[in-house]
Amino acid sequence: MQRWVYDGVKAYSERMPAQIQMRVMEIQAGKRSARSNVGAAKEEEAGKLLKKAAGADLTIALDESGQAFSSMELANEMRDWLNRTPHVAILIGGPDGLTEACKSNVDRLWSLSKLTLPHGLVRVVLAEQLYRGWTILQGHPYHRS
Repeated sequence: MQRWVYDGVKAYSERMPAQIQMRVMEIQAGKRSARSNVGAAKEEEAGKLLKKAAGADLTIALDESGQAFSSMELANEMRDWLNRTPHVAILIGGPDGLTEACKSNVDRLWSLSKLTLPHGLVRVVLAEQLYRGWTILQGHPYHRS
C-alpha cells in the first residue's frame, strides 16, 4: 500500500476512543501471474481472511452486492456491535474480490458503494465511516446531517 493509505487509516484510528480499536491485519495476496488461475489466488486469499477473522463475534465482508447504510444507519449498527458483538472483523477482498464461498461464510455483506474502489481507498473510506459512526453515537458535531 502507498503511504497515504496508512496515513489516512492512522488519522481516523487515532481519533477513536480507547475502547474502540481499529486494527488492520494484512494478509499476503494470492500468487498471480499471466498464466496463473485467478480463482486459485482468490481461494488462497479467502482461506487466509477467514482464518484471521475466526475469533470475531461478527464477521462482515465488504462487497458491492451487500447492504448499503447511511451514516445514521451505520451508527445504529455500530451501537449494536458495541453492545452485543464487540469484536467485529471486516474483510476487504483482494484485487479480484472475494470468493462466493468466502462471502457465504460471513455473517453479513456490507456495501460501501456500488462503485468498484481500489483496495487502499476502501481502507481509508472504511476507517472514516467507522469514525463518523462513532461521532454520531457521541453527538459529536463531526457529522452534519
